Amino acid sequence: MGIKAALPKYEVYFYMSVLVLAVAWAASWIVEASTENVGRKAFKSSVKPGWTYFGRKMDVADFEWVMWFSTFCNHILFALSGHVIFAKICSMISPKHRGMVYMVYGLFAIFITMGWSFISLVLAHCIMLYTVALVKRKWICFVAGLCSLATIKMEPYGSWQAGFVTGSFELQDVLFYGGCGFTIMRCMSFALENCEKKDGNYTFIDLLKYNFYLPFFFFGPVMTFDQFHVQANNPNLTRKDRELRDITSKALLHLGAVLVVDVFFHYLYILTIPADMRLVKKLSDWSLAGLAYSNLVYDWVKAAVMFGVINTVARLDHLDPPQPPKCITMLYVFSETHFDRGINDWICKYVYDYIGKDHDGIFRELVATICTFAITTLWLGPCELVYIWSFFNCFGLNFELWLAKLCSFPPFSTIEGIMSEAMSRRIRSVFNAVNFWQIILYNILALNSLDFAKLVAKRLIVQGFPLSTLSVLFVTYCGVQLVKERERRLALEEEEEAQALEEKPKID
Repeated sequence: MGIKAALPKYEVYFYMSVLVLAVAWAASWIVEASTENVGRKAFKSSVKPGWTYFGRKMDVADFEWVMWFSTFCNHILFALSGHVIFAKICSMISPKHRGMVYMVYGLFAIFITMGWSFISLVLAHCIMLYTVALVKRKWICFVAGLCSLATIKMEPYGSWQAGFVTGSFELQDVLFYGGCGFTIMRCMSFALENCEKKDGNYTFIDLLKYNFYLPFFFFGPVMTFDQFHVQANNPNLTRKDRELRDITSKALLHLGAVLVVDVFFHYLYILTIPADMRLVKKLSDWSLAGLAYSNLVYDWVKAAVMFGVINTVARLDHLDPPQPPKCITMLYVFSETHFDRGINDWICKYVYDYIGKDHDGIFRELVATICTFAITTLWLGPCELVYIWSFFNCFGLNFELWLAKLCSFPPFSTIEGIMSEAMSRRIRSVFNAVNFWQIILYNILALNSLDFAKLVAKRLIVQGFPLSTLSVLFVTYCGVQLVKERERRLALEEEEEAQALEEKPKID
C-alpha cells in the first residue's frame, strides 16, 4: 500500500469529527475528576496555588517542568543568555576560535555551578575514554564507555562519585547525573569517531570543546562528535534566507507552549491523578484512556519545549542540533518511537543501524534491538520498571518486523494486491490502532507506574470489553487515519517540489 493512497474527503472529515469529540469528552471527565478531588490529602504535595486570576490550584507534580519554567527559570536563562552574548562577540571577532570560547565559557559556568571537584570528576572520565580512543578499537571503546556509564547509573558507584561534589542545593543531583551521563555518551561518540579517522587522531582539546559546550552539557541533546566537530569549526557563519525569522518564530512557539501547558495544569491534573490509585480505580474507562494518552502527549511536549529552548541557542551558534522528538500522536509504529532524538540518533548510528544494517533480517534485527535496549536500560538506570519497559518495547519493535514479513507472503500479499489502495489503508490502520495502544501502555510504565499501567490495560482490554475496548480502538483508528492523511499530503508536496527542481534547469 502506497503512502499516497487517498480516502474520500467526507470520510476524512468524519474521522476528524469523531476524534475531536472523543478527546473533548475524555478531557471533560479529567477536568471533572480534577475539580471534585482537589482537596484530597494525596493531592497536597503536588497540587499548589497557581496563577491567582484563574482561582484554581495547579498541578506541579513534574519536578523537571517546574525546575525549567518556574523555580530555576531565571538561573537557566541567565546562563544561556551569557553563552549567547559571548558566542556572538566571538563570532564577530574570531569565528575560527569560537569553539574554544564555547569551551571556556562552559567550563566557567560549570565551575560556578558545581565546583572544581565535579569538573575534576568529569575530566577524569574524559581522560580515561580519550586514552581508550587512541587504541582505535571500537569494541574496546564500547566496553570502556559502558563500564564508565555503569559507574554513574548503578549503585553504589554512582553515590560514591556524587560524594565528591561539595555543597548542597536542590538541583545538585539532577545536574550531577545529567552532566556525567551525557559526558560519557559524548566521549563514547568521540572515541568511536576517532576509530573511523584514518589519518592520526583527534586532539584532547577537540574532545573538551565538544563536551563542555554549555547548552548541551547538563540536559542534552547528544549531538554526535562528527557533526559537532565539522559545524563548530566552520568559519563560514552566513545564514540561510529567513533563518533568523524561523529561529524567532520557533522560540515564540516554545514560549506559547509553556503558557498553554501551565494553563492546562490548572484544569487537568494529569500527573497527580495517576499517583492516587484509590482515585484512579473510581474513574471511568474514558478517563483512564484520556489520562494514559495525555501523559504521553505531555511528556512529548515537555521534551519538545526543553530541547527546543536548547536548540534555539545552538542554532544561534550556527549549529544544526538534533530535532525535537516526533509527536506521540503521529506515532503508530515502534520503529519511530522516542522521546529524546539525540540519544535515539546516537544509539541508531552506533548500535541499532550498525548491527541491524538494512533491518530486513529477522535474526540480525533481533540482535540489534536486544543490544539497543540493553544500552538504553543502562542509560535510564537499571531497575525493575526499566527492565519491563525495555522488554516490551524490544518485543514490539521485533513483532512489527515479524508481522510485516508474514504479510509479505501469500496468501496475505495476494489478498492485499486484489484490494484497492484505500481499502488496504483502512485495514492497515486497524492494526496500527492496536499498535498505537501498545506503544501507550508500554511507555506509561516509565512515565507513571506499573500499577497504573496494569489498571489501564485491565480496564480497557478485559473489564471494558467489548464496549470500551472497541470504542477506544475506533477513536484511535480515526486518529491514525488523520495521521496517514497528513503523511499523504506531505509526500505529495515533496513530490511536487522534487519535480519542480527537475524542471527548473530545463526551463533555464
